[in-house]
Amino acid sequence: MPRLLLLNKPFDVLTQFTDEQGRSTLKDYVDLVGVYPAGRLDRDSEGLVLLTDDGQLQHHISDPRHKLTKTYWVQVENIPDEAALEKLRKGIELKDGKTRPAQTRLIDEPANLWPRTPPVRFRQAIPTQWLELKISEGKNRQVRRMTAAVGFPTLRLIRYAIGPWTIDALAPGQWRAVAEDDVLKWSDDLDSQKHRRGGYRTKPEVSDGRRVDQRRNDAQPARRSSRRQRKPD
Repeated sequence: MPRLLLLNKPFDVLTQFTDEQGRSTLKDYVDLVGVYPAGRLDRDSEGLVLLTDDGQLQHHISDPRHKLTKTYWVQVENIPDEAALEKLRKGIELKDGKTRPAQTRLIDEPANLWPRTPPVRFRQAIPTQWLELKISEGKNRQVRRMTAAVGFPTLRLIRYAIGPWTIDALAPGQWRAVAEDDVLKWSDDLDSQKHRRGGYRTKPEVSDGRRVDQRRNDAQPARRSSRRQRKPD
């Protein structure tokens, strides 16, 4: 049975389980063997990281071709006007290509927001504003580069949601497991969409990008059976 974990990654934590320089990693917060991150989140960003022991599930979550929407709370310097928001909505031309259109709106500071450690450095004479930004791709440091490109540098970046999963009720450093039935239902929905588009790829192996953690971990991630067995109602 595939496992899926939701972790609220704190600031200054690497999205991997080992680091030769002794920096903080996921191992400081997740004590389970055989799970690996599905996608990345920058060290200086906070919020949702998904971890799984299933290669196919990891691929569906992390591959931008599946267009799984990621929702970010972004605190920027100064207050963006409608012209800047419209540019974000239409897509920004970056050095590695134009971004897909983003759903963007101004929001109040999120409720029950935890203080960041260390605190964000503000300039007293310049106001700040929170945005909600939804994208379905994963260029390197994309959100920060998008807001900078329209003249509003990012001060704090929190990933609130990936697809249907959020950090609701998770304090920084806390994680919880998704119910098995919910994982199966979502996986089956993905399979159905894949078949409708035609073809089905060979299930990829679990990877954390550089595969450093897996080579150092004797316990190999469990593979899902090609035939899913649902529990009786």
